[in-house]
Amino acid sequence: MYLHIGNNYSVDIRDIVGIFDIENTTVGKYTKKLLERSEKNHFCVYATYDMPKSFIITMKNNTETLYISQLSAYTLRKRLDDYFK
Repeated sequence: MYLHIGNNYSVDIRDIVGIFDIENTTVGKYTKKLLERSEKNHFCVYATYDMPKSFIITMKNNTETLYISQLSAYTLRKRLDDYFK
């Protein structure tokens, strides 16, 4: 199953490590470092041209990818919950 994260981007739900609210988590220095490292090493995929609201970390074949989405973490979590009902 795949989770649609916006702008024709979908991720395999088996690969999702976490879904995070960008506004609440970027105040921490470790999260800032994670985002900077992902951007610097080209592991970051922008699934939006709008103001980002969340980021999704995936891991597949020992490769980390960080997706930036305009959808809120709550909306993405609700979509995941709907898959498992």
